Amino acid sequence: MIQFNQISMRFGGMVAINNCSFDIPGGQITGLIGPNGAGKTTAFNIIAGHLIPSAGQVLFDDKDITRMPSHKRQALGMSRTFQLAHEFGRMSVLENLMVAASNPAGESILNAIFRPKRGQEAEHQAYNDAMETLRFLEISNLQDEFAANLSGGQKKLLELGRALMQKPRIILLDEIGAGVNRTLLGKIADKIDQLNKTSGYTFCLIEHDLDYVSRLCDSVVVLAQGELLMKGTVDEVRNDQRVIEAYFGGGKYEDYA
Repeated sequence: MIQFNQISMRFGGMVAINNCSFDIPGGQITGLIGPNGAGKTTAFNIIAGHLIPSAGQVLFDDKDITRMPSHKRQALGMSRTFQLAHEFGRMSVLENLMVAASNPAGESILNAIFRPKRGQEAEHQAYNDAMETLRFLEISNLQDEFAANLSGGQKKLLELGRALMQKPRIILLDEIGAGVNRTLLGKIADKIDQLNKTSGYTFCLIEHDLDYVSRLCDSVVVLAQGELLMKGTVDEVRNDQRVIEAYFGGGKYEDYA
């Protein structure tokens, strides 16, 4: 689904990504791992359209999106979450979901003036989608709570819900488990796995919790110093000496999983 082809990204004299290539297959969950400073978040920002690479090409279903702005990528079916939640704190959980809805008819000024019924229908659909998302994520009891009052794990569930409201084909998850307690972490993993297996959502996730990666991912891309170190299954990553040296400091995978 996504091809990251010979990408380089320079910030002045610093090279964050150096001639790096990998792909994200459709219908799978792909993990993106590597030590701090490996270039993972930079790669995500390039895929999502927040950065334009210095060289190389990003393809989405063979369409060149390298210079396409992020909102147009969203219209193609790409969504992402952030390591730090970006909720609207003084809006309710339900309102946060409705604001995130992919709902162009309801956002049109012309519809609001000349076709108000169409806008009302779109808002009603957004409400129904939001309620369904709340039920799926099992946070219906929080629908009227200010988003600022949620725990870290609940905010991560809301982030996932906001991504789902955009009806994407692929969701980029940036450390969805960071700062989340083990109970909610397991719940989020269950929801991601369910979305992938029953609804065919494609995911790519940056994650430092290697047990989480093992639990969820079909394949793993390993970056080191802005370059592709390897791509393979979790078992292949566990046993690759280059990964052990670069990512695990010479220890065993099991010491960190």
